[in-house]
Amino acid sequence: MNLAKYIDHTNLAVDASESDIRLLCAEAIEHGFAAVCINPIWVKLASDLLRESRVKTCTVIGFPTGAHMAEVKLQEAQLALANGADELDTVINVAALKANDVQTLQDDIAPLADAAHAAGATLKVILETALLSDAETVRACELCWKFGADYVKTSTSMLKGEKSGASIHAVKLMHQHRRGISNVGDPMGVKASGGIRDFDTAVAMIEAGATRLGTSSGIAIVTDSTSDSDY
Repeated sequence: MNLAKYIDHTNLAVDASESDIRLLCAEAIEHGFAAVCINPIWVKLASDLLRESRVKTCTVIGFPTGAHMAEVKLQEAQLALANGADELDTVINVAALKANDVQTLQDDIAPLADAAHAAGATLKVILETALLSDAETVRACELCWKFGADYVKTSTSMLKGEKSGASIHAVKLMHQHRRGISNVGDPMGVKASGGIRDFDTAVAMIEAGATRLGTSSGIAIVTDSTSDSDY
């Protein structure tokens, strides 16, 4: 199995330069990664660089807090799509989720899903699972599926300490509830992101149910020759 096809080769550094993004795209093409994940200001450049390749251009929306007005997220998404984004990773309104404010969550997610799908693009919703109980994670998956998301994603990787990154437990839980409460229809993908820096962790996330991995350590992961795994 080709591990590279799972990886979103990521550079979301606030000080990332044009040369950094050009290198990121060249590396993604060389290694056959699924996508590059970059801040919105770099979408046009990345889309142009990746045009003749199979690598997708992914960007973040409402990042990193998700505490943006829904209209602002939608405008940001529309601009990204117009600039050539193939995939949008939006941060869920965590406060609305915790308050079980379903209408606000629908207003937050459904328009982004509609805009993405109209442009032939994919929507991933970042849950920030380190801030959620298991019940909240399950509810988030159910609502994301209901409102048209294509993936649910563990985290922004921007939180510090214990409240950061992906966990095997969260990935398993998200995988189990990737079809929502009805358990019918096409399942969502699961993107694990945050703290995935080595081959063994990457494989563990995939075995837990991740169908995509967000990491800035993709090259180290795919070039690790110390494992006998089939991956």
